[in-house]
Amino acid sequence: MPKIMARSKYKLVFLGDESVGKTSIITRFMYDHFDCTYQATIGIDFLSKTMYLEDRVVRLQLWDTAGQERFRSLIPSYIRDSSVAVIVYDITNRASFLNTTKWVEDVRTERGNDVVIMLVGNKSDLSAQRQVTIEEGELKGKASGVMVIETSAKKGLNVKKLFRQVATNLPCMDDSKTEQQLTDLKLRSSTVSVEESSKVSESRCPC
Repeated sequence: MPKIMARSKYKLVFLGDESVGKTSIITRFMYDHFDCTYQATIGIDFLSKTMYLEDRVVRLQLWDTAGQERFRSLIPSYIRDSSVAVIVYDITNRASFLNTTKWVEDVRTERGNDVVIMLVGNKSDLSAQRQVTIEEGELKGKASGVMVIETSAKKGLNVKKLFRQVATNLPCMDDSKTEQQLTDLKLRSSTVSVEESSKVSESRCPC
């Protein structure tokens, strides 16, 4: 089991070869939209989203990395403080699937076991062009000790499920700490209100 530190916000870094659909998955999750016009990510993009689960609220920071080789040197620094690595491959591109081994190794090098890793086979709507079977993906996940799911950013298939599975595998903040933080916040608010009332009273004309 990954040893993830409970946080108020969790950093998710999206990794994978160029054109596998990392940005499309994020766009579908954030805006329920698919853009048919391909534009390569330049460097790193950042978005945030709050998820409301049955028992808690999870705040996610989504870091979309470029898949081109010229940006590979930037990626380790973004993996370093992440809680989740989402490694995406294209089911119609076998090379992108084989390269996930290196992506998993990169994550393990930077984070060890202190990270949730999700292997995502995207473009499941293109089943007629499939070069990677569902079973191969599952075997790779089992061998690497990571979660696996297939998605279609274009059709919206399993995209919400992907993020829900990730979120439910993240630890929640300790309830007692959360209650104490709320209590401290209320006390500070009361103190401010008393001080403001005192200042108002002093400023009033005595006549």
